[in-house]
Amino acid sequence: MKVLITGAAGFIGSALSLRLLERGDEVIGVDNLNDYYDVELKKARLARTTSHENYHDVRISIEDRDAIARTFAEYKPERVVNLAAQAGVRYSLENPHSYVDTNLVGFVNILEGCRHNDVEHLVYASSSSVYGSNTNMPFSVHDNVDHPVSIYAASKKANELMAHSYSHLFNLPTTGLRFFTVYGPWGRPDMALFLFTKNILAGKPIDVFNHGKHRRDFTYIDDIVEGVVRVLDRVAQPNPDWSGDEPDSATSYAPYRLYNIGNNNTVELLHYIKVLEDCLGKKADMNMLPLQNGDVPATYADVEALVSDIGYKPEIKVEQGIENFVKWYKDYYKV
Repeated sequence: MKVLITGAAGFIGSALSLRLLERGDEVIGVDNLNDYYDVELKKARLARTTSHENYHDVRISIEDRDAIARTFAEYKPERVVNLAAQAGVRYSLENPHSYVDTNLVGFVNILEGCRHNDVEHLVYASSSSVYGSNTNMPFSVHDNVDHPVSIYAASKKANELMAHSYSHLFNLPTTGLRFFTVYGPWGRPDMALFLFTKNILAGKPIDVFNHGKHRRDFTYIDDIVEGVVRVLDRVAQPNPDWSGDEPDSATSYAPYRLYNIGNNNTVELLHYIKVLEDCLGKKADMNMLPLQNGDVPATYADVEALVSDIGYKPEIKVEQGIENFVKWYKDYYKV
């Protein structure tokens, strides 16, 4: 297939590009290499794909309407994976406009590109953050998610609503994937695992929010990529049993689907840190802090829909995933 991937220099986008190239797909990789975090890391990720003959490197921003329209018209992708986004819950409290520009304006540009170029299937990144104030665990895609607690979460919920309108109006098959705390080699430097590893090795204290009582459904990058590929290959279909009398938020009379991709296993942050200490062979100096504004105390993915429809369930445990990350980190940074 010919697949356009936005955010192709990102953590998930780079890993997905590699996977699709390895199986023989053609990849159009879109990224603007912004400086939200280390650009050199993004360039290093890209170096793994740009040498491939079936990879097309396109350096544009998804919020650039004309550039996106030209890219779709030139390359005519059959399927699209939208991973480009302004990420980060805490940063959304400081700079909400960047989330509107990329996550809302940029996403409608992608939807328009798909609509006008006969794209067979749009798969896009949502987030576990959409569950917001929900406390019924594990989080189900059939639950109501109308109470986000950050602008980032609200922008991801908006993506799901925008996608549904295009599925309804233009019969565009769309599938939204709610990712749960992705980690692993080549990860984002603003994420906890990266920050913890850097400070522990440097003998500096780590900030542990919610006094370490956070519980997260940590999901390893390879499991995420496997899920994305399987979903991409299965074009979203209408649900023939959908009823407006009892509307199911995860499906529709239109070709529209939502799935959680999580490890289906919630882990306390203190245990996560303990595993990291064991892998590093060094204890952490922990600076215990309260729950931060915009954060949720726990996430836990119900993946029943992913299993029943796609036949897949993430399985890599944090002990293995963190060990793999530490090996990569030491090699990449020459520790």
